[in-house]
Amino acid sequence: MSPSWSLRIRAGRDLAPFADVPVAAEVLVDLLLDVADTAVTRQTAEALARVGTMAAVRLIALALAGADDSHADWMQTGVHDALVGPDSVPDVAAVCERLARDAEAAVRRGAAEILAWADDATR
Repeated sequence: MSPSWSLRIRAGRDLAPFADVPVAAEVLVDLLLDVADTAVTRQTAEALARVGTMAAVRLIALALAGADDSHADWMQTGVHDALVGPDSVPDVAAVCERLARDAEAAVRRGAAEILAWADDATR
């Protein structure tokens, strides 16, 4: 991965539409949990929330399982930015409701947390 935070942010934005591709998904989770710069975390979470597919939101939910409080806060900020921004985004809450039935417990927990964020953002 690039040592440049700006290139890692760009990678998160560019790869977000490919969240369903295993290689891209692996890189996106690493970007969500970026150890060097939480701006990468925030921007990648926002990009994935803007894509809003099951695969994209699932990656945020999955990353939450391995996130410390700081990374979780920045993921929440990124999701919030996507939901309240001027551009319309897919219904992240509806995706989270479907992910609540995911086979993986970590995804179910993360989806519940993201659903709470979505509820807060739309109030």
